[in-house]
Amino acid sequence: MTEQLHLDDDSVTTFEATVERVLSDPPRVVLDRTHFYPTGGGQPHDTGTLRAADDDRAWRVIDVEKRDTVYHELGPVAGSEGDMPELPQSGTALRGEIDAERRAAHSRYHTAQHLLSALLLAEFDAATTGNQLYRDRARLDAAHDRFTDADLDRIETRLNELVADGRAVSSYTMDRETAEATLDTDRTRIDLLPDSIEELRIVEIAGADGTDEPYDRTACAGTHVGDTTEIGEAAV
Repeated sequence: MTEQLHLDDDSVTTFEATVERVLSDPPRVVLDRTHFYPTGGGQPHDTGTLRAADDDRAWRVIDVEKRDTVYHELGPVAGSEGDMPELPQSGTALRGEIDAERRAAHSRYHTAQHLLSALLLAEFDAATTGNQLYRDRARLDAAHDRFTDADLDRIETRLNELVADGRAVSSYTMDRETAEATLDTDRTRIDLLPDSIEELRIVEIAGADGTDEPYDRTACAGTHVGDTTEIGEAAV
């Protein structure tokens, strides 16, 4: 089972790994460890490059999927001449290089989505029912009949106030039983997670200065910024 390193530190964009398995149709590799984020939770997968440690071979990572483990689909490096190099064999040492701009964009939008979801729930009793992130935008679905123009102006103003506050964003693990007993189930929707998931990664956005209660706290395996000011100006 691939160790998903981004769950412990989602700021890292280069890492070393070893090939555990190779598949040919489509060309994919399974690594012992990875910082590449697989598609899930409304967040698209990372892209980047895998380079052989002992020669000049390199492959473009064009898709990352998690099933029984994490699969990295490979293609030729952009701008390279000729065919894609021979696939690495099991045991090959590789260096992973993640597209840092794409990762940063997804992290900004994902943290902004968490802020917006918490805001809508707190001020409009509107739970988030779906979301999708892209490199240049994000979509959020909320259980609310209709937001007026005045509502949207108010939401945008408040969202940007939260961004400008510079609230710290952190993550940690929590066992499911504790999470179900202590977290706001309207926000976390732990009931939607498979019963097989017994340990959750919790992403927390700090509350206002001087308060111990976080502004938002929810189960999430996605990547995030370290401080809300990294999101930049938000438009609703």
